[in-house]
Amino acid sequence: MEDIINDITLVVPPGHHENTRLDKYITQFVQNATRNKVQEGIRDGLVLVNGKPEKPSYKMQPGDVIHITLPKPKPPVAKAEDIPINVVFEDDQLIIVNKPPGMVVHPAFGNWTGTLVNGLMHHTGSLSELNDPLIRPGIVHRIDKDTSGLLVVAKNDVAHSFLAAQFSRHKLERTYWAIVWGTPPESGTFDGNIGRSKKDRKVMTIVDAPDGKRAVTHFKVLEYFDHLALVEVQLETGRTHQIRVHFSVNGFPVLGDRTYGGDSVRFGPNTGARRTMFEKIFQHLNRQCLHAKTLGFIHPASKNQVNFDSELPGDFRDTITKLQTYCKP
Repeated sequence: MEDIINDITLVVPPGHHENTRLDKYITQFVQNATRNKVQEGIRDGLVLVNGKPEKPSYKMQPGDVIHITLPKPKPPVAKAEDIPINVVFEDDQLIIVNKPPGMVVHPAFGNWTGTLVNGLMHHTGSLSELNDPLIRPGIVHRIDKDTSGLLVVAKNDVAHSFLAAQFSRHKLERTYWAIVWGTPPESGTFDGNIGRSKKDRKVMTIVDAPDGKRAVTHFKVLEYFDHLALVEVQLETGRTHQIRVHFSVNGFPVLGDRTYGGDSVRFGPNTGARRTMFEKIFQHLNRQCLHAKTLGFIHPASKNQVNFDSELPGDFRDTITKLQTYCKP
């Protein structure tokens, strides 16, 4: 039997999507939805527009309210794969991994193989089964595909439960490094509820309660460049895309972030020469410049505080070097 994605509601905003087909609109704004599956759901009466069924070819109008209960097939079971993993620390309770950019943490739609979980299953036969053991064995927390850095993975259910409780109580110590556009203050805190955008379900945004969860992000600037800054970020909470959203909505999108506006020259006089310089500096940067630098927590067995640090990946280090050379304020 298939699982159901319940209570997805989209409201068509004015000015952008008039006369777009219903099936195309849903495919654009519902994560993991394919055109064929959407058309099938519409014909089966699982999609309502303003409270009634419509054809896949129905042309969207501003203010239309779409309610969706699209079925999704159960995912396949994750399998072990011989994938190189950068293990920072390992004992019989947990593994600390420095994830490279471009690697998905666990299998999901569009990435059923080649993930960190596939590699971990090959590396060790002992992973926690506390949280979705078929797809996410051992995974206590995640970072985005194109974010690099440290993750803790549990080898057994007791360790997983102990670590998850620290996440829930915001007791883990996590710092990230990011390069952001603009000139943020030397230090500060972003505090705002984060939830899925009603205009695009694939992205997150700041929303009013109760539609989102409170997110708190502390930061300090490590180095200023020409309309860019290297910042250290400390998470008090851990929401999806939290750092990327908080910095973007406050006018400092993460460099290279295609989803939240950081993939083009954002500030300063955009002369031809200046734009060419920036494009040359960033020509090998194919992702958001965000790295999970440190991780600290109470070890589930020893009950002592443990702390881990990680090296920046090559593309991040290279970008900093180029900024220090060519873009000092």
